[in-house]
Amino acid sequence: MDNFINPRRVRPYKGARPDDGPVLYWMHRDFRARNNWGLIRARQEALRLRVPVAVVFCLVPEFLGATFRQYDFLLRGLEETADLLEIAGIPLILRCGAPEIEMRRLCEEHKPSLVVTDFDPLRIKRQWLRVLTESAACVVEEVDSRNIVPAWLASEHREFMARTFRPKIHRHLGEFLEPFPELAPHPFTWIVPPAGLDFLSLRARLKVDTDVPPVVWLQPGENGALATLETFFTHRLADYGQRNDPNKNVCSDLSPYLHFGMISAQAIVLELRQRGLEGEAVDDFVEELVVRRELSDNFCLHTPDYDQVSGFSPWARSTLAAHQGDPRPYLYSDEAFDRGQTHDPLWNGAQNQLVRTGKMPGYLRMYWAKKILEWTENPARALRVAIHLNDRYALDGRETNGYAGIAWSIGGVHDRGWAERPIFGTIRYMNQAGARRKFDVNRYVRTWTPGQPSLFPVPDHP
Repeated sequence: MDNFINPRRVRPYKGARPDDGPVLYWMHRDFRARNNWGLIRARQEALRLRVPVAVVFCLVPEFLGATFRQYDFLLRGLEETADLLEIAGIPLILRCGAPEIEMRRLCEEHKPSLVVTDFDPLRIKRQWLRVLTESAACVVEEVDSRNIVPAWLASEHREFMARTFRPKIHRHLGEFLEPFPELAPHPFTWIVPPAGLDFLSLRARLKVDTDVPPVVWLQPGENGALATLETFFTHRLADYGQRNDPNKNVCSDLSPYLHFGMISAQAIVLELRQRGLEGEAVDDFVEELVVRRELSDNFCLHTPDYDQVSGFSPWARSTLAAHQGDPRPYLYSDEAFDRGQTHDPLWNGAQNQLVRTGKMPGYLRMYWAKKILEWTENPARALRVAIHLNDRYALDGRETNGYAGIAWSIGGVHDRGWAERPIFGTIRYMNQAGARRKFDVNRYVRTWTPGQPSLFPVPDHP
């Protein structure tokens, strides 16, 4: 069937269903035209009803601490997606403001027969959806295009760790790992294209920190994602098993594209199979791409306080509380963390790499977060500092992966208890000696802190 989508990937919400209005796809997590189940579902229904379909993007001028770096990457990529949609005869409607309010206005203006939107477990996105479903006069459908196995089907509860979650994902892959249909031109077009803003107008309305510059080493957008994937498959995938050595350039560099939904994890797995790529490195990559990423969505979906100490497991909260009064060897201010001005050259190097490039290797991100716990007064502040720095500088900030990864590092989420020690209790500990066993720490430090204690000049004080 043309434009088929497994109905179990779709979650409908109550509402009347007029059959004469257009279909709107509200894009807020999966910013791509290709291989997008939400768009596929919207077009499928528009074909059945013989009506036009449009994609809606609403810019939030301020969003969870994002800076100009992240907005620039998103908007430049979205411009490319707009061109792909135009080829398919699907307009992109651009709005600015509170998305739930703008969507309500669009529904009043166009009286759609259906609104399709992206699944996202973050609290703010769940609130947007609640407001829309309460006010819309039509059916609203939520489609999970991020996960191969829809998050609400993968597990009905928060999973303890990857070991308990992995078999559930693999059990469903046969059903949901299906090929995507092509995005063919839509035959029912808008007689008068719907009004909206342009990209220059959107940029002018941003109210964000412009001190964090855009990245220049990575090209945003769907085509940039495909080029990065090809480079990874051709030159780095075979050595992916060495990814814990940050001196080796073997990581995929796909996390910014996956975060902004510019590429589909499902399409990546299908491409691996199409090329017949197999082996331990491929298995490791798929574990990170599928099981670990989907476990992060599971965590945030079933843990509304995913960014708070209260979201940690009881055993972790208990052990951290028992060591609350332990002396800390160092205590640093928010500014010292931000500027990479600690006593630890490895930590400073990791922070500097994050500031410069918008990324940090996975092993070092764990070390980085655990040291923040060690050098702050309490776990609550450690969590706040780590999330703030990650969301300020990382291209993949404000993401379930980030929240889950920081909660793993500081609060033992998806982990077990280890040997008890000061400050950490039974939370897993990491130190520089362990890092030295894995890679050449001095080489890494020379790369990212070459002869300077910080990327930033120390301000003069009167």
